[in-house]
Amino acid sequence: MREIARPFVADGPTGVSIRDRLRGLTAEDEKVLRAVGTHMGRLASRDLARRVRDGLKHSTGTWAARKRELTAISSSRWAGSVTVSTHAQWGLSRRAQHAYLQSLDAGIRTVRYRLSLPVGQKGSRGRPGGYRSRREWFQKTRRLAILEGRFERVKAEREAGRVSVVRGGRRLLNQRHHLAAADKAPERWRAEWEAARWFLRADGDSAKRFGNETIRVAPDGEISIKLPVPLAGLANAPYGRYVLAAKVSFPHRGEEWRDRVSGNRAVAYRIHLNASSARWYLDASWTRKDLPVVPLSALRAGGVVGVDMNADHLAVWRLDAHGNPVSGPRRFAYDLTGTAGHRDAQLRHALTRLLHWAKAAGAQAFAIEDLDFTDTRTREKHGRRKKFRQLVCGIPTGKLRARLVSMCAEVGIGVIAVDPAYTSMWGAEHWQKPLTTKNRKTTRHAAAAVAIGRRALGHRIRRRTAPPHDDQSDRRGHRTAQARPGTRGSEEDRPRVPGPRTRSGGAGRDRKTVDQDAQDRSGRPAVHGFWQQDSLPLSL
Repeated sequence: MREIARPFVADGPTGVSIRDRLRGLTAEDEKVLRAVGTHMGRLASRDLARRVRDGLKHSTGTWAARKRELTAISSSRWAGSVTVSTHAQWGLSRRAQHAYLQSLDAGIRTVRYRLSLPVGQKGSRGRPGGYRSRREWFQKTRRLAILEGRFERVKAEREAGRVSVVRGGRRLLNQRHHLAAADKAPERWRAEWEAARWFLRADGDSAKRFGNETIRVAPDGEISIKLPVPLAGLANAPYGRYVLAAKVSFPHRGEEWRDRVSGNRAVAYRIHLNASSARWYLDASWTRKDLPVVPLSALRAGGVVGVDMNADHLAVWRLDAHGNPVSGPRRFAYDLTGTAGHRDAQLRHALTRLLHWAKAAGAQAFAIEDLDFTDTRTREKHGRRKKFRQLVCGIPTGKLRARLVSMCAEVGIGVIAVDPAYTSMWGAEHWQKPLTTKNRKTTRHAAAAVAIGRRALGHRIRRRTAPPHDDQSDRRGHRTAQARPGTRGSEEDRPRVPGPRTRSGGAGRDRKTVDQDAQDRSGRPAVHGFWQQDSLPLSL
């Protein structure tokens, strides 16, 4: 078994993002927004292409030169937003490239290992075995050559600083060649592609009025945009600004947003168009700093709610501070099929129901697994087990954890992350059968939720064993007390207690009572040294 990592309190969200629809836009407003988005999108594409060409040769000098060129044909603040967005895209592509290299390397090592094993050998201890036939073995040798070629190509690109970036999204770009499968007309695809490549975003600045000089939103919801230099003739307000007819109110977290803009604190804005529904939206976002951190001991004081994440549901069970299951298990189902929007909505609704139930139950903390299926997603590890790979890939580990932490921060519930090792196996072994009754069948997922909660509380997953009978040497009662974090385990040496151990009397506890190897009994070496019986002479 590998070493179990200690539980820790998950960090809260570092930022906030809210959205509101732009209602009541006039035809002139839409014309100006499209013109600004097209112009700045063209400049953003040009700047990104230049940043990609610079590669690893980028420096503060090249950054300043690019920003000066953009300032002449837009404005200094528009140029700053474009360059910052360009660097964020380039950095994201570099991280994705590194992750792809790691995936290729894991696949190559797995294929090489399986090729080194005899054909038909079964796997053991979580490691894959050999391939099932000579034909499959030969096909995997060709697969290994393909993976090695890709690895060398991507490695050379990374060392040269080259990345692949698509403004507008690679998925939308690939749909151009499969419009029938996507059920889209060429005109609709073109509208979505152009809207995705527009650039209508501005970073905030705490030194300016209402926290943003480029896209300014007043506390009453009025929106004004600083137009680029070539489009200054479209302004309807002083100083080259254009005021939209629509106003925003931000029903969600509107008071928090008004407090920020009234105090002239930085708020970033993004205006975008949903081409399929022809609706305009405004996103407002800002960062959070110096968030209060609740210590682990305080979260454990009121017990936790163990949450086991699965491909189609959340298995939940509440535990008290002593690690005992309270009430009964709960199941919050979701359907992760269909479009990305549908999957995200299903996940959000399941977490909303979970939070409402936890608040009603008075829970103070959730216990979740610190899962990462990056190494498990590769098809080289599980071979032809396609359904299992799809099941693993379907579990929304990272997205669910991030969304749960963000939603818990708003309702004042903490999140404790634990090591996921053996939680499902030990939960089913020690808790599934004892928690099953005539009227309730406990699943292995619900038992895993209990195991996760106990690990978050600092208790061992294993249940307490029943005390022995009174007529045995160990008296009833020494295993009935719940083990707390930091106390001795029930399987460790018990402290020395003076006096007789049994009803026979006279049997005290010396310093070697708990040392089984020190006892003179069969199969144990005696304390007085090595002893061996002499063999009898054959002459007798």
